[in-house]
Amino acid sequence: MKLIVGLGNPGKEYENTRHNIGFNILDKYLRNNNLTLDKEKFNGKYTKTSINNEDVIFLEPQTYMNLSGDSVRKIMDFYKIKTDEVLIIQDDLDMEIGKIKLKENSSSGGHNGIKDIEEKLGTNNIKRLKIGISNNKMMDTKDYVLGKISKEEKETLEKTYEICLNIIDDFFIMNFDLLMGKYNKR
Repeated sequence: MKLIVGLGNPGKEYENTRHNIGFNILDKYLRNNNLTLDKEKFNGKYTKTSINNEDVIFLEPQTYMNLSGDSVRKIMDFYKIKTDEVLIIQDDLDMEIGKIKLKENSSSGGHNGIKDIEEKLGTNNIKRLKIGISNNKMMDTKDYVLGKISKEEKETLEKTYEICLNIIDDFFIMNFDLLMGKYNKR
C-alpha cells in the first residue's frame, strides 16, 4: 500500500499560498483522475483507491503544517503502511520557484511540516517531492511562505505541476532511485 501526502494548511485563507504547494499538486492529481478526498479521519482528508492493482491513499493533513506528522502517523499506523511506501509533497524555500527535487533520507531543511513528520515517524528516511518556491530575504519567512502565489509564479508552477503529476504516476511503478535519476536531472 502506498501513501501520497500533500502538505499544506487547511482553510480558505491559506488557499493558493506558497506553503500549500503540496495541497495544490495533490488536488490537481485527484481532479485529473476523477478522485476526491471523500473521507475525514486521522486528522486529515483522504481517499483510498487502487492504482495498478495496489491500494493507494492520498492524504491532506488538516492539522496545519507544523503538526502534519500527527495525521501521517495515524493513517500509517491504521493501514500498516511502511515508511518506504510514503511520498510527501512539500514546498522548499531553498530552491528557485518551480524547481523539482526528489529526495530520500535527508534533513528537513528547516521545513516545520517535515520536521514534525520525522519526529512522529522516528526517522528522516522519508521519500519527498520538493517543489521550489524561492525565498524573499526581504520578507519574514512566515509571511513569505503564507503569501499568495503571484501571477508570474503561477505560470511557472503550472508547468511544474504537470511534471509532478507524472512523478506521482511513476512513483507507483518505478524504484525510487530510478525515479530520482529520471526527474532530478531537469
